[in-house]
Amino acid sequence: MSQRLRVDWPSCRAHGLCHELLPDLIRLDEWGYPIMVGQVEDDRLAEARAAARACPRLALHVVDT
Repeated sequence: MSQRLRVDWPSCRAHGLCHELLPDLIRLDEWGYPIMVGQVEDDRLAEARAAARACPRLALHVVDT
């Protein structure tokens, strides 16, 4: 089963911490909101989960696809 990152848009306030923690998986748009880039590979799953826990608004989630 593969994993991906999902953003809870009403909760996100564009702090950008997710991008700082996973710059190769998350880009920021012109307003600072995250744009996900591809799937989370198995070897990066722990990093993705740590980034989700570090989100100040808990708006980032790792979900099954």
